[in-house]
Amino acid sequence: MLGTQSSLVLFDEEFLNISSILNKLLAEANAKALFLVDKDGQLISSTGDTDQMDTTSLASLTAGNIAATGGLAKLLGEKEFSVLFHEGEKDNLHISLVASRVILVVIFDQRSSLGLVRLRVRKWNEELEKVFHSLEKKAKEKNSGTQSFFAEITDEDIDNLFR
Repeated sequence: MLGTQSSLVLFDEEFLNISSILNKLLAEANAKALFLVDKDGQLISSTGDTDQMDTTSLASLTAGNIAATGGLAKLLGEKEFSVLFHEGEKDNLHISLVASRVILVVIFDQRSSLGLVRLRVRKWNEELEKVFHSLEKKAKEKNSGTQSFFAEITDEDIDNLFR
């Protein structure tokens, strides 16, 4: 089980499912690398040619990019911009929101195209959304038992524990 600051908890089954989806998307989009990042900038998963990349910085900057773009969207009366594209000389970034909760980053070069990446991301985004909706449901079920346990602990119990 993996947790992040944004209260996102990944269980082994979902993590393996996400990894499988990312690997399929990597191959079908003919991409160099893929990252899945939570909105707090924590890297959830990555695949592809990531050895020479600073994945921590990439995750943080991507989350910042989404946050800044969200501010722009609100200024224009939009809820959010769910897809961003950055074109470079050698590499391109396709950034999209999954289930309004996590960020999918696809890094690709001339071996692929924006059209192919968009098409494949749209296909696999639906699968990722199913995983995250299932994950949210599972986390709520697990938390309902945990919350009732902690609800029974009073401040007096905590004070007695440390005396």
